[in-house]
Amino acid sequence: MPDAKKATVTVTQTGSPIRRRGDQRATLVGLGLNKMHKTSVLEDTPSVRGMIDKVSHLVRVEDAG
Repeated sequence: MPDAKKATVTVTQTGSPIRRRGDQRATLVGLGLNKMHKTSVLEDTPSVRGMIDKVSHLVRVEDAG
């Protein structure tokens, strides 16, 4: 289905990874975030949602639909 529109989610980093566990910092990098107020548009999959849940205190999420 190449013509099917994929659901996306927009994630913006709002918190600093300073003084956080290394796995949380690695999760932010995995989401494409490494600096404050950087935004990344990702495909809405269960694995991405799990990563967002892990660092939910450091990011703001907007469903792009």
